[in-house]
Amino acid sequence: MLDPRVTKLAELLCTHSCKLGPEDRLLIHAFDIPEDAVAEVVRVAQSKGAQVAVRLESNVVRRQLLMGMSLENVQTIAKIEKYEMEQMTAYIALRGSHNYAEQSDVPGETQQLWTREYAIPVVFGVRVPKTKWVALRWPTPGMAQQASQSTAAFEKFYFDVCTLDYAKMARACEPLKDLMNRTDMVRISAPGTEFTLSIKDIGAVPCTGERNIPDGECFSAPVKDSVNGVVQYNTVSLYQGTEFSNIRYVIKNGRIEEATAGPNTEKLNQILDTDEGARYFGEFAIGFNPFILHPMKDTLFDEKIAGSFHFTPGNAYDPPGGNGNKSAVHWDTVLIQRPDYGGGEIYFDEVLVRKDGLFVLPELLALNPENLR
Repeated sequence: MLDPRVTKLAELLCTHSCKLGPEDRLLIHAFDIPEDAVAEVVRVAQSKGAQVAVRLESNVVRRQLLMGMSLENVQTIAKIEKYEMEQMTAYIALRGSHNYAEQSDVPGETQQLWTREYAIPVVFGVRVPKTKWVALRWPTPGMAQQASQSTAAFEKFYFDVCTLDYAKMARACEPLKDLMNRTDMVRISAPGTEFTLSIKDIGAVPCTGERNIPDGECFSAPVKDSVNGVVQYNTVSLYQGTEFSNIRYVIKNGRIEEATAGPNTEKLNQILDTDEGARYFGEFAIGFNPFILHPMKDTLFDEKIAGSFHFTPGNAYDPPGGNGNKSAVHWDTVLIQRPDYGGGEIYFDEVLVRKDGLFVLPELLALNPENLR
C-alpha cells in the first residue's frame, strides 16, 4: 500500500511548488526512485490537468556514462535534453541515491566537462530561468546513514521537513526579504570568520517550497567585487563525490585568493579553477528551516539548516537575487552560527540582525524555529 505521506508530498510539489494546471507540460526527472512514488507524482500531476513526460535514470548508469564521456558525447546529450527542456513549462526532479559517493572516482576534468557543456546550457540556460521547477532528494537507507539515523527515524524526519507549512514560512519571510532589499553592507562574524559584502540593489528572493524541497532560506548575492575577509565553513560539504572539511577562503575584492581544505586542498583549488567565475561568489543566503538542525552532507538539506548561512562560489541566478557572475560551478557551502557550532552574528548596515542563529529584530522573530514548527 502506498505511504500516504508520498501522496501529501506529491500534492505539495504539484500545487504549492509548481502550481500545475491544464496549460502545463511537466517533465518528471527521477534518479533511483521507487516506481510507485514516481507513479504517484505522475497521477497527481495528471489530476491537475498537466501533460506529463518522465525521464528515469540511475546513478550507477550515470557514473559509467561519465567514465567514458567525450566532448562530442556530452554535447549530443546536452542538445537532446536542451530541446526536451525547451518543450516544458515545469520540471520536478526526484533525486535518490543508494551510494552518495557513486561518482567519487569520476575524474575531475570529466566533471568539469559535464558541468560546462551540459549544466550551463541545459540547467542554467533553460531549466532554471524558463520553467517552474522544484528539486528534492528521496529518503534512502544511505541518506539515513549519512544523517546517523535509523531508516525509520530518518523517513519521519524527511516527511516532517518536506511537508511543513510552507505558506506560513512564506508569510514570515516577507519582512526579511524587504530588509535585505534595503540593505547595503553585510558583516558576518563567527569563529575563524570575519568578512563583509554588499548586497545593494541585488534583490532578495525568499525560498519557501517553490524551488527546493525541503526549503527555508532567503537568498541574494554580493556585489561581485565587494567581498573582503575570511570565511571558514564548519560543515562537511559533499561536492562531485568528494567530502570537503574545514574549507577556508581568503577573499580580496570579491575573489577567492587563498583556498584550503586540509588533505583536499588541491582538489578544492582544481574546482575553483574550472573557470574565472568559480573564484567569485554567486549567492549569499540565510537558512531557517526549523526541522533541519545538523548537517548530513546533502546540500538540499544542509543549506536550509536553522541558524545557518551559505556563501556560494560560482554561478549566480538571474536577477533578482543574482549578480551576473557566470560559472560552471555553483557550490552552496554552509556555516552554522548556533551556539552548539560556535555562535556568530550577522549585521545589516551595522544593525545586528541575527545572533547565535536566532533573529533578534522584532519583525523577524517569526522566522525563529519555535515559531515556524
